[in-house]
Amino acid sequence: MSTIGLNAQLLNLSASYRGAGIHHYIHQLLLALPLSAPQHRYEVYLNDRSVAAPNAAMRMHYTRWPTQKPLARIAWEQGVLPLATVRDRLDLLHALAFARPLLARCPVVLTIYDMSFVRMGERFPFWQRYYLRVVTRYSARHAARITVISQSSKDDVVAYCGVPGDKVHVVYCGADEQFSPRSREQVEQFRAARGLPKHFILYLGTLEPRKNVAQLVRAYATLHRNGSDKPKLVIAGAKGWGYADVFAAVEQSGATGDVIFAGYVPQAELPLWYNAADLFVFPSLYEGFGLPVLEAMACGTPSITSNVSSLPEVAGNAALTIAPDDTRALSEAIERALHDAALRTQMRERSLQQAAKFSWREAARQTAEVYAEALRG
Repeated sequence: MSTIGLNAQLLNLSASYRGAGIHHYIHQLLLALPLSAPQHRYEVYLNDRSVAAPNAAMRMHYTRWPTQKPLARIAWEQGVLPLATVRDRLDLLHALAFARPLLARCPVVLTIYDMSFVRMGERFPFWQRYYLRVVTRYSARHAARITVISQSSKDDVVAYCGVPGDKVHVVYCGADEQFSPRSREQVEQFRAARGLPKHFILYLGTLEPRKNVAQLVRAYATLHRNGSDKPKLVIAGAKGWGYADVFAAVEQSGATGDVIFAGYVPQAELPLWYNAADLFVFPSLYEGFGLPVLEAMACGTPSITSNVSSLPEVAGNAALTIAPDDTRALSEAIERALHDAALRTQMRERSLQQAAKFSWREAARQTAEVYAEALRG
C-alpha cells in the first residue's frame, strides 16, 4: 500500500466561477480515487472545508492559509507542502493544477489542464501569464509523469514544455451519473419553478472572453424569426473576468428582450437545465476538455460546439461543430439543429452513445495507473 498526496488547494466549490472547471475535475477525482484505486492511502491538502473525505482511505488536511488567493497558494505550495511530504511520509505527490513544489522528497505526478496561457496569452493578465508559463514548463520537466485531459492538451504540453510524449498521459474527464435524460414531468416542473420559457437555446459556462459568448449572441441575433416561435437565448453561468463584453454584445444586437441571464447554476440543477433546453451551444475558442458539452450530450440534448482544440474529441460525431469565428456558420447550425426533426433525433441518439464513453471512475482508474508507473520509475 502506497501513500499518495493530493494537492487540492485550488479546489473551491463556492457559487462562483471558481467553483467550475478545474475545481469540478479535482472534486470528482477525489470522490472516485478511493473507489477505483482502494489499494492506496490518500492525504489531501485543501482549503475548502465544505469538502469531506469520501471514505476512511482519504484523510483531509485543511490549511489555515488563505490559499484561495494566488500569492498565498504559491507560498504554501513552495514552503509548506514540501514539509508535508516528509511529515506524512508520502510515496508520491499528485500536483493537481500546473505547479509542483521545487523541493519534494517523493516523485511528483503533475496535471496540466490546458495551455491557454500560451495559446491565448493575450487574454491573461501579464503576471498570471508569466507565472504560469514559467512554473508549468519547469514543473512538467521535473515531474515523474504528467496527466492531461485531452489529446489536444497533450500535443500542446509536449510542444511547449519540451517533454517526451510517453511521459504525458491523456485521462479524459467524465460525466456524473446525474447527467441523464429526465422525464417530461420533471422537466416541466423545473421549467415552471424557474420561470423558463417553453423553448430556449442554452449556453452554460463561465462568462469570460475565451468562451466566445459574445459571438453566440451575434449569431443568435441573426436567426430568422419563425412566426413568434423564435426561442429565447438563456446564458447561464457565473461572471468571470471580462464578462462585460457579453452584456455589451446583447445591447448592440438589439435582442435584449430575447436574452435571459440566469447567473450561476448550482451543480445539482445542471442536468435539469440541459434537459429543459431545445439546444445547447458552446462556441468556445479554446478548451482543455469542454465538460459542459459532455454533460449536455449525456442528457441527450442536441449540441453545437467549436471545431478547435479538444472540443471535437468530446463531441465525436454527436454534436455539430463550427469554426468559432464564423458568425454565419453558427447561425445556420442553430437553425438546422432547431428545425430539422430527423437531425435532432440523430443527434440525441449519438449524444447518449458518445457520452457513455466517458466516466469519472475510468478517469480515476487511469490516474491510478499513472501513479503505478511513477512509483515504479
